[in-house]
Amino acid sequence: MRKKKNYSLPLDKFINYSLYNKETGYYMKKNPFGENGDFTTAPNISRLFSEMIAIWIVGYWQSLGSPKKFNLIELGSGNGELMKIVIESFKSFPQLLKSCNFIIHEKSPLLIKIQKKKLSKHKIIWTSRIDKIKNFPSIFIANEFFDSLAIKQFKKRKNEWFEKFVNLSDLNNSFFFEKKFNIKKLEEKIAFKISSNQNFIEFSETGANYLKQIGKIIKKNQGGLLIFDYGYFEKKMKNTLQTVSNHKFANILENIGNVDITHNINFELFRKIIKNLGGLENCLTTQKNFLIKMGIKERAEIISKNLDFSKKADIFYRLNRLVSEREMGEIFKVMFIKNKSDKFKFGF
Repeated sequence: MRKKKNYSLPLDKFINYSLYNKETGYYMKKNPFGENGDFTTAPNISRLFSEMIAIWIVGYWQSLGSPKKFNLIELGSGNGELMKIVIESFKSFPQLLKSCNFIIHEKSPLLIKIQKKKLSKHKIIWTSRIDKIKNFPSIFIANEFFDSLAIKQFKKRKNEWFEKFVNLSDLNNSFFFEKKFNIKKLEEKIAFKISSNQNFIEFSETGANYLKQIGKIIKKNQGGLLIFDYGYFEKKMKNTLQTVSNHKFANILENIGNVDITHNINFELFRKIIKNLGGLENCLTTQKNFLIKMGIKERAEIISKNLDFSKKADIFYRLNRLVSEREMGEIFKVMFIKNKSDKFKFGF
């Protein structure tokens, strides 16, 4: 980034630069996953998580009439672990395995390289354009995808709205500041009026565009979008911007390009966006409720039955991380977006 006098960016463009710049972006140069990375996602905690998703996909495929061809698209596949376990699980369902086009939507060349190594035994299509996938019924899986997309932030003071910017004139002394903003511009983009009760707005234009794009595909070709992400249900928006490095919170304006930047999903906002698309509906629950309804505890009992104590304890320790209210069970939500005519509600 060239240093200029009074050089600044709106928050979303700063986040995009920090995470996705081709040369210096966090996701472009680093594998952030696992114990040696900055964070751990559910598929890397326990394969049980991915197995439950595989079972859900099998049920959904059957409810769609077991189409001879369908697309399974993972949005942001991380290190490829979820897709790997899903494909392995599908081997028990040869007709489904034969019918499925496995597709990964990924921006990071480094992560694509890691995914290709892990998934080298399987036929996978990598795409940067989800609007270019073939016109078959399409099932989208998004595990911790939407939280990694850039956000804008707006704050209301004395009935006037201000947008958050980052001053980058001196990279060693970056700071936030605000510029007056016409809120009607945002209302035009999201196609609904901001409630007078809102004093703060956190909004991902990229995330909204993905929802709109996927919604069109679902309406045209059948299918749905299954989202796993940390977030909240409340209508009142709040500031959830956070930075993570080495499994700890960090300062967003320090070490730019070397730390992960994320936010909590406002699922109530997602609901409004989906409603405005017309013809779609959503189901919403916690990760704990979804995984328990899918039978994760029973699966853990089955696979641990003949194991020694330490291995059995490890399975249930990992299971607890996924479903405990103190761990991922409550803060992580699961949203299923589908056509209104689609009656499938497995896991909800």
